[in-house]
Amino acid sequence: MDARKIDDLPAGLERLRRRLENWRQTRRPRSRIPDTFWAGAVALAKSCGVNRIARTLRLDYYTLKERVEQEAAATAGADASAMPATAPFIELVSPCAVGSCQCRLELENAEGAKMRVQLRSTAMPDLAALSRSFWNQQP
Repeated sequence: MDARKIDDLPAGLERLRRRLENWRQTRRPRSRIPDTFWAGAVALAKSCGVNRIARTLRLDYYTLKERVEQEAAATAGADASAMPATAPFIELVSPCAVGSCQCRLELENAEGAKMRVQLRSTAMPDLAALSRSFWNQQP
């Protein structure tokens, strides 16, 4: 890696890169990268991005990406398990509950059919659907 690019690296990434290069020079051939290096790479990938960390540390992009996703899923699973299985019951009171609402709706079509709806409660039916069914009825 050229000197100009090394100077641009965050301090934590540069330390991990040097440690990993030192390990590569002293390791046995075909040995696996220790989990401590992967854990450091995953932590850095969260802030610097998977592609940059994989290129800088000469790691397989897809393996690093999979480890980052696994850790994110494990963290999300731990957060979800901390939540109670059922939420407590919360009653929502309508603002009209203080006084009763009264409404009268009268409809008449061209054939002379009439419909009157008189409401005297807080529960409101779907007046639009009711009106549509009245206007679309066949004689």
